[in-house]
Amino acid sequence: MPILAVDLGGTKTLVSLVDGKDLVESRLFPTQLGSGPDQLLETIHSEVNDLQGEFDGIGFAVTGLVSDGIWSALNEKTLCISDDYPLAERVTEIFGITPILLNDAQAAAYGEFAFGAGRGQDIVFLTISTGVGGGIIANGRLLTGLAGHFGQLREANGERLEDRVSGRAMERQARTFGAKMTVPKIFEEVKNSTLWAENIFDASASGVAALCANIKLTLDPAHIVIGGGIGLVPMYLERVKFHLGNLTSKLQPTVTPAALGVNAGVLGISALHVAKGK
Repeated sequence: MPILAVDLGGTKTLVSLVDGKDLVESRLFPTQLGSGPDQLLETIHSEVNDLQGEFDGIGFAVTGLVSDGIWSALNEKTLCISDDYPLAERVTEIFGITPILLNDAQAAAYGEFAFGAGRGQDIVFLTISTGVGGGIIANGRLLTGLAGHFGQLREANGERLEDRVSGRAMERQARTFGAKMTVPKIFEEVKNSTLWAENIFDASASGVAALCANIKLTLDPAHIVIGGGIGLVPMYLERVKFHLGNLTSKLQPTVTPAALGVNAGVLGISALHVAKGK
């Protein structure tokens, strides 16, 4: 029987019935955390109420830190919830099934490992989107907890990497130029050769390239797989590769676009659910 897989991101929530690597049905709707996580879970439950009886397991992939069934924010700018939210307990109460829980980028990493661009290989997955996250597959095993939360890396001035290169950061930087724009609009300005937009775009890609170089030196994965709403934009990925081209060949990581797109998280959490025999 299929698994109900929920990928709860900073801006959108994807709910899918997953059977192996097949998506039986998917539903996408805005993430509304303003009313609190309890109400968000109730909203998700109401969205899938008609699917009751069609799944025998449930998995949640969520932005932020998941540890021992507890959900916490690592960056209040990208996830505004109170610390130590009992996610496993609440999901069990609302859905009547004990869930498997993962960080969303870690779930996507496992999806790409199981079915996508890094199938069967040791990889590092990066998501560049509203925030910045990641997941690590080492010796065929997904590292959980804080492993892969690359957006929380601190720079010399104490600033989080996420606060410099993410979509939210780019939108904030655009406002300093008097431009209240979403990331797609900023990218349109890049195509129009608007200088301030080009500077923002290049700084983000350069920061991600530096992260990739450091990952290569630290973990030496077979691939660094890049996904997310920003990371999968072809001209962004090409700019990251351009900056990596300044390295000597021995130090250059192999950077690959994610193959599963927005479905990586739901496929990953479902695959891990099956692997754990839940």
